[in-house]
Amino acid sequence: MKLLERLIEVGALKFGDFILSSGKKSNVYVDIKIAITYPDILEMISDRIVDILKRYEFDKIACIELGGVPIATAVSLKTKKPLVIFRKEQKSYGVGGDMIGEIKKGERVAIVEDVITTGKSALSVAERVKRKGGVVATIVAVVDREESGLEFESVLKLSDLIKAKDFFNSAKS
Repeated sequence: MKLLERLIEVGALKFGDFILSSGKKSNVYVDIKIAITYPDILEMISDRIVDILKRYEFDKIACIELGGVPIATAVSLKTKKPLVIFRKEQKSYGVGGDMIGEIKKGERVAIVEDVITTGKSALSVAERVKRKGGVVATIVAVVDREESGLEFESVLKLSDLIKAKDFFNSAKS
């Protein structure tokens, strides 16, 4: 419950009328990018992801820029596993490429995401891991908005966030 309290305290969890990046409407908005700018919240999140990852065998951690990078970096530091960062778009300058880091054939990769709504971003990373010869060990999101229909792990679900709203509202009464 401490994580939910902190999300509310820092304004990362909001209730109202919002349009998500997917274009969908929602009455709950969670801004993990803001939340992870607070070291204690980033630590709580990365600790929970590390606990989830203990159930899987993996060689590397992967994420897509921007939201997943601080989370995946914190998890990498805690697990001592190398990190791969996928770019949203192919870089056309320097050495080019669509990722930072490397994936060798057969390496098992744990994908870390901030929020999964449609799953499009997570699926993009999974496909790119496979194209590089890697195997997706698991996908872990901080928040599962429970709309994608995909199977993956998460620290929090949208239903948890809604319960938190009800809990904190009743505690104020």
